[in-house]
Amino acid sequence: MVLTKKIICFDLEGPLSPQDNAYDVMSEIPYGKELFEKISRYDDLLTLGPSPLDRYEAGDTLALIVPFLSAHDISNSDISRVSKLSVVVPGAKELINVLFREGWDVFVISTSYEWHAYNIGSMLGIPRDNIFCTRLDLSKIKKSIDNDTRRIILDAEKEILKIEDDKKLKQFLDGFFFEDLPRSSYGNVLDKVKVIGGQKKLDVLNSISDKFNTPLSDIIAVGDSITDYKMLEGIKRKNGVSIVFNGNEYAIPYASIGLAALDIRWLHLITSRMGDFERIFDLVDLLEEYRFSDLTFIKNNLTTDLTRDLDDIPFFHNLLKRKGRSLDDIIVLHKKYRRLIRGSAARLG
Repeated sequence: MVLTKKIICFDLEGPLSPQDNAYDVMSEIPYGKELFEKISRYDDLLTLGPSPLDRYEAGDTLALIVPFLSAHDISNSDISRVSKLSVVVPGAKELINVLFREGWDVFVISTSYEWHAYNIGSMLGIPRDNIFCTRLDLSKIKKSIDNDTRRIILDAEKEILKIEDDKKLKQFLDGFFFEDLPRSSYGNVLDKVKVIGGQKKLDVLNSISDKFNTPLSDIIAVGDSITDYKMLEGIKRKNGVSIVFNGNEYAIPYASIGLAALDIRWLHLITSRMGDFERIFDLVDLLEEYRFSDLTFIKNNLTTDLTRDLDDIPFFHNLLKRKGRSLDDIIVLHKKYRRLIRGSAARLG
């Protein structure tokens, strides 16, 4: 089968940039990292709990932290400044350059704030029009916060930092975000910032599919975390190629191919064969088979010009079959590579 349009959609943080920008921005305020980790844990409790909150999506952490950023007078330029310190994943520039040369349309579908997404996109040469991300204007939001509301937010912050128990954390933050804030000048926390995560990522993917008249089965999606699982699963259900790159337990079960690697150029082994579903999965099976027995065979027969000189042979997994490997083993392996690439950001969902 010959593809009429070659489209690949990347999540940003993980596959293309190792940092968690929101985590780094929160570190600009006192005890911000600890506060972010508490709110990130609350995000997990809301998303993975037995009774998920209506309207709440994985990744809406980026809406929940905005009251605190605003109360501490963090600005749009602060987010941009922090982003300027970021780097890209090893091999990302080289891979994106080759994809463009080979006629691919490269898109980013990211939970990240626009200031970070556009910065990384610029570093990689991805046009702004191809980047879908979370819009945020802190200057506008800060105007809605009066002195009483600021005091409510800062008092809540002190309490959050004291809480260690999940049940107490959820109870307190349910009240703060969905009762106290809506009664204040801030208003509804989920209306203030529309985060591109979860279902919204799949919606963007579908809109790209419609715009270019290209079925999901002919589009590659690359993600790594809980905000990507619906996008990965959407492609997988259409018998397409969804790739989890150094993923966690919230993303790996929903992808069709796993790639644990120190360099994302290895993704080129898949993109260079796109258009032939069976050939791609035959390749992944061969890479799995020879990974522990004959690395020379892989180097000489299964690589591309872009990957031939790379030293560290990655781990590919056919997640549709998982021959001889338990899902738990694959998750452990991915988490190892995830820590090596992403550092402290790896432990966030």
